[in-house]
Amino acid sequence: MRTYPTEELTEPANKGPIRVGLVDDQALVRSGFKMMIDAQPDIVVVGEAENGLAALNLLRSTPVDVLLMDIRMPELDGLQTTQRIMEQSIPVKIIILTTFDLDEYVYQAMRAGAAGFLLKDARATELIDAIRAVAAGDAIMAPSTTRRLLSNLVTPIDHSQPDMRLKLLTEREREVLLEIAQGNNNAEIAASLHLAEGTVKTHISRLLSKLQARDRVGLVLLAYDMGLISR
Repeated sequence: MRTYPTEELTEPANKGPIRVGLVDDQALVRSGFKMMIDAQPDIVVVGEAENGLAALNLLRSTPVDVLLMDIRMPELDGLQTTQRIMEQSIPVKIIILTTFDLDEYVYQAMRAGAAGFLLKDARATELIDAIRAVAAGDAIMAPSTTRRLLSNLVTPIDHSQPDMRLKLLTEREREVLLEIAQGNNNAEIAASLHLAEGTVKTHISRLLSKLQARDRVGLVLLAYDMGLISR
């Protein structure tokens, strides 16, 4: 049985600044992101790459916690790069950058293992918050955007029969999964279900194991696939 790591439920091993890699074929875009990121006391840009091939070379030589990566690039695009990173089990969280929030490649990259996505015109505070959230193990998909992506890009599934995977879950685990699918973080889930955050983390760890999901993004997608939440 295949299992996935659950590092997102623990504190990052790196206690120093969050190390960020920038991947975009436009030098001006990289410069803008670098200025915003390096102005933060707890985040630092440790490398840049102009395409996916260069990004893979960067990851082989430089430890990176979070990779900000454009979806559309020459040589090797963001989707292909994400797939290779996952195949090679490189320990990095990926945030996909896109100009359009209904990009088919974005959905495929999320399926491949990206931790979330941002629009390139996102505010500086959104970018910084997203980096911190992903480094801590959270997904960065707003519920409304997630629903729009799935409703536009996913083939409708017949949910007339209950998904057998739901039978693997306890009632509490279903409640936690629903909260995750609605975009709530651990603190919000704890408050909503009147649980301790540590208990929420335990439930998420069990969900990841039972459903063979890679991370929180995978749990969101599975919740839609199983019909637990409507599109």
